[in-house]
Amino acid sequence: MSFHKPLLAALLVGSAAISPLACATNGYFAHGYGIKSLGMAGVGYALPQDALAAATNPAGTALVGNRLDLGVTWFKPERSVDISGSPVPGANGHYDGNDTESFLIPEFGYTRQLGERLAFGLAVYGNGGMNTDYGRNPFAALTGVQGEAGVDLSQVFVTPSLAWRFSERHSFGIGLNYAWQRFEARGIGGFAAMSESPAKVSDNGHDHSDGWGLRLGWTGRLADSLTLGVAWSSKIKTGKFERYEGLFADHGSFDIPENYGIGLAWQATDRLTLAADVQQIDYSDVKAISNPVSVLFQGHLLGSEDGPNFGWEDIRVYKLGASYAVSPQLTLRGGYSWADQALDKGETFFNTLAPGVVREHLTLGATWAPEADHEISLFYAHAFSEELKGRNSMQNFGGGEVDLKMQQDSVGIAYAWKL
Repeated sequence: MSFHKPLLAALLVGSAAISPLACATNGYFAHGYGIKSLGMAGVGYALPQDALAAATNPAGTALVGNRLDLGVTWFKPERSVDISGSPVPGANGHYDGNDTESFLIPEFGYTRQLGERLAFGLAVYGNGGMNTDYGRNPFAALTGVQGEAGVDLSQVFVTPSLAWRFSERHSFGIGLNYAWQRFEARGIGGFAAMSESPAKVSDNGHDHSDGWGLRLGWTGRLADSLTLGVAWSSKIKTGKFERYEGLFADHGSFDIPENYGIGLAWQATDRLTLAADVQQIDYSDVKAISNPVSVLFQGHLLGSEDGPNFGWEDIRVYKLGASYAVSPQLTLRGGYSWADQALDKGETFFNTLAPGVVREHLTLGATWAPEADHEISLFYAHAFSEELKGRNSMQNFGGGEVDLKMQQDSVGIAYAWKL
């Protein structure tokens, strides 16, 4: 196949990436980027494996050669909420948020060596998102709004990168993160009375915003078999969701938090590679994510500069992965990750809309190379069922508790051309 045909297909898949998607895993960030990395629990700071490397560490752009990767992931979350102990008639019960059952998440990566030391890359991927779709409104008894309820948040990143391999052992990379996101809220108009912009809380269709940020990374080979990698992504201050300026703090602001991490990769044998990453996501620096609902009762209305939202905290994510080359054609992968809980037990009421409580992932993956310049990669990931039981979560809404529960499964496939 000539280069032009796969490139055209790649651009089409990249365009499709702005279609609806959702991937709530570590908070609302994806657990990894690139099908190979996803099969190893998302490790990637010190182990670039494909043209999506810059989504984690742009230094990896210089280390994967000339290649084009196209992939898609089928993602199926199961999210629900249980309300108990409320004195409000009709409030208690089980609410299923799975009326929209699954999502497709495309990805595209391209890398090209510009010389002996310099390389260019372009990665397009879903960074994160959240979707809940309740056929029966869990807020109906409290707000009087019947019917469906839920939210739809999608985030897509486009990261062009340059990487310089300034010695045989070290490389440095820089990437520009362009983020495009869209959001819709339905069935929560009953909270309009608590907002400084009552008409811009719910049921205004999809709105979108975008912004730019910076990603820096370095990898260094400490020994013949040991590599260290570090990367940092700046906070992205995006435009505001004007249609929902009465919902999110700071008049519709929904910035993307700063995140960074460190990783090690060890070539244990000629066939076995082990890798570990630690990632930090600073949700607390984004008001629309971190402000607790309690500020509502301190005089800060929904949509105000310091208004209430989800009450999420910073999290740290730990990832372990392994790959084993069974033969020159077949490589097997596996991994496990665990993360801090982003949600506080006292914040489960508002997080009915965004119950991103899962913390542990088990992953499997494989690559089959039928020819020297072609690869087919697969992965499967299971996010174990996690329940977060509320504690005084409805004390300002008549009493009772809200318990959140979520689990997830995802399967992905990618095809790669080595150019």
